[in-house]
Amino acid sequence: MSQYDRCSSNSACACYHIAGAIDIGICVDVFVDCSELVTCGDLDKTCYEPNHRCVRHPRCHNRPVCYPVPSFNQRLCPLIPTTNSTTTDTIANATATTTTTTITSATTTQKPFHPLRGSAIDIHPNACWKQNGITVAGRKENGYGTDQLNNPWGLFVDDEQTVYVADPNNHRIMEWKRDVTNGQVVAGGNGQGSRDHQLSYPYDVIVDKETDSLIICDGWNNRVVRWPRRNGTNGEIIISNITCVALTMDENGSLYVVDKEKHEVRRYRRGESEGTVVAGGNGSGNRLDQLDEPTYVFVDRDHSVYVSDWNNHRVMKWSKDATQVIIVAGGQGRGNDHTQLSYARGFVVDQLGTVYVADAGNDRIMRWPKGATQGSVIIGGNGQGGESNQLNWPFGLSFDRHGNLYVVDRYNHRVQKFNIASNA
Repeated sequence: MSQYDRCSSNSACACYHIAGAIDIGICVDVFVDCSELVTCGDLDKTCYEPNHRCVRHPRCHNRPVCYPVPSFNQRLCPLIPTTNSTTTDTIANATATTTTTTITSATTTQKPFHPLRGSAIDIHPNACWKQNGITVAGRKENGYGTDQLNNPWGLFVDDEQTVYVADPNNHRIMEWKRDVTNGQVVAGGNGQGSRDHQLSYPYDVIVDKETDSLIICDGWNNRVVRWPRRNGTNGEIIISNITCVALTMDENGSLYVVDKEKHEVRRYRRGESEGTVVAGGNGSGNRLDQLDEPTYVFVDRDHSVYVSDWNNHRVMKWSKDATQVIIVAGGQGRGNDHTQLSYARGFVVDQLGTVYVADAGNDRIMRWPKGATQGSVIIGGNGQGGESNQLNWPFGLSFDRHGNLYVVDRYNHRVQKFNIASNA
């Protein structure tokens, strides 16, 4: 399975790839800190202590380290239950009588789904992030160069920590590889327009692994387009006549698209053109069954749909099939108290139901535990500005697979990465 995928019924365990191997790993406790581990041998990636394996660890900056693999590993990280299938072989014995032998084998387990923009490792409830961000895309000045952005909106971070950014004022999608200064245009960038090689104010982007393509909210063209991720020169329209400002995808390949003008989120299963309303759709308003300019969407493993409700300053949760609707963050009017939000924008929900939300109007990122009536500031909140510990209208939000947090810092024309620091 993929690096850092959940591999056990214990949610604190994940798959760490063995250094030098391709798609081979061990299932281990993710909360062993990097400082406790010894670096592997430089040349042969070996470990000299018995019962240790050389693996890549998310908090060691991809530097291979020796991880202890004790004999009780499967008790600490028990395997995810699998469905058993049986086959019956008839074997002739020496006396020409037959004996029936039943051979039981485990079927392949479906790889656990990690919601888009979520972390592959479980985030500790008291986790902290370093307060000084690192600019991984763009810079403070807006522009159209390959090292610049102009009022960026949505972003997506893939397994290799490549950052994709919707750069609407430049009518393009940008890609920044890890640890590079300049990005490259991977969709649009051919001037504003509606032809198949153009975009017009794209607001959001995700990666569809199955088709190795980008799926883009092409805002002012009122459409969703699919664009090849590798050397694509043009896109294809997959949804038309929708004022798309944000989108996501579940493990079945269904798209969830925010329609800002209709104040709703629609789900489009593969091949569908009309879609089904799964949140909102009851006109503009502040009732629990209404939205007022929704701006972001997240779908968890249970297919619950979360939506940021811009003008109501709250984040809403629609359970699967919309049997229940609740407020999970904000909802106390616009303000800067810990019970309030000011124009909620991008957000992510972790495995515990904790909501991490870009509180755009307050220039901060807040954490709201499941069931909490107030949140806490985890990043920003130091006044509006362009310093490394400040934000200026944070818009997009994403974890990488290691638990680091990426923030689209809109009016600073950059993407900031905040490294996870500790469990405190």
